[in-house]
Amino acid sequence: QVQLVESGGGLVQAGGSLRLSCTASGRTFSSYAMGWFRQAPGKEREFVAAITWNGGRTYYADIVKGRFTISRDNAKNTVYLQMNSLKPEDTAVYYCAAGSDSYYYQRKNYGYWGQGTQVTVSS
Repeated sequence: QVQLVESGGGLVQAGGSLRLSCTASGRTFSSYAMGWFRQAPGKEREFVAAITWNGGRTYYADIVKGRFTISRDNAKNTVYLQMNSLKPEDTAVYYCAAGSDSYYYQRKNYGYWGQGTQVTVSS
């Protein structure tokens, strides 16, 4: 069992930056791949980024590639999402998720989800 808690969301102007954190409970954090997804009002939850269990590989949605960076610190049971050059279309609730080391882009791969943190980017 893994419980995930996101933090770091907020209101930022376009072009600004935010860093999201997701801290996991339990001693098995390092055995999971971790992902970030987001959901804007009226839209489906979509993949943003993922990282393998040891941080060796990362994966990004095309729309955030070059602007967002995912990383993890297994000693702190925490995964991060550094978001730079934010745009109004990045406004959404951001969720972290834990899953197996495969199918990183797919929601069905992730069995554990946090409650989400709101990110609002003003123009």
